[in-house]
Order: sequence, then structure tokens, then C-alpha cells
Amino acid sequence: MTDATNRIQNTITENDVVLYMKGTKDMPQCGFSSRVAGVLNYMGIDYADVNVLADDEIRQEIKSFSDWPTIPQLYVKGEFVGGCDIITEMMLSGELDQLFETKGVTYDKDAAEKIREANA
Repeated sequence: MTDATNRIQNTITENDVVLYMKGTKDMPQCGFSSRVAGVLNYMGIDYADVNVLADDEIRQEIKSFSDWPTIPQLYVKGEFVGGCDIITEMMLSGELDQLFETKGVTYDKDAAEKIREANA
């Protein structure tokens, strides 16, 4: 395993929810990262953000690690969930709530409902 692979493995093992993104949760640097961070922030999810723009090794390795070509990438309890389109779809269908409940991740159910109402 490379150093970058080890760092990714450690990060997703040590944090319940991790978002590999362009920028940070406070200052996303692309629309897709901004959308996923916005959903997580609004739902009150406690998550680690990893700025792939600040670390070229991680930016390259995360794509191989997950076998997923794009950023952002969301991990919950060490498991790859998906990118922007998948997270958006799961949010709107209620699957994201179910995933968080199944995995024991705390979130704001009212906020999740508001997102769905606003996008209905």
C-alpha cells in the first residue's frame, strides 16, 4: 500500500463520515463539492472534510481507492457511498437518511425533510 492509500484508509476508519472534496466544508471550490457539503452541513452531519486540491497524492489515489473517477466522494463508516449525483438522489429519495440511521450517524431529520420539500 502507498502512503496515500494508508492515509485514506486511516481517515475513513477514524471518522464516521468523510467527504473527499475540492476545497473545504467552509469554502468548497467546485459546485459538486459545494452541493454535497451543503447537504451534509444543513443536515447537521459531523464529518471530516479532505481537500484534494491541497494534496495531489490523495487526489489521484482516492479515485483508485474507490474505483470512482470523480470528486467529491462520500464515505460513511468506512464505506464508499458515492459522488454528487448519487448523494443528491439518495437525499431526495430518503435513502441517505436510512443509511445514516442504519450506520448510527446523527443527523437533523427536520432539515432532511426541508431539503426534500424544497426540491419536490
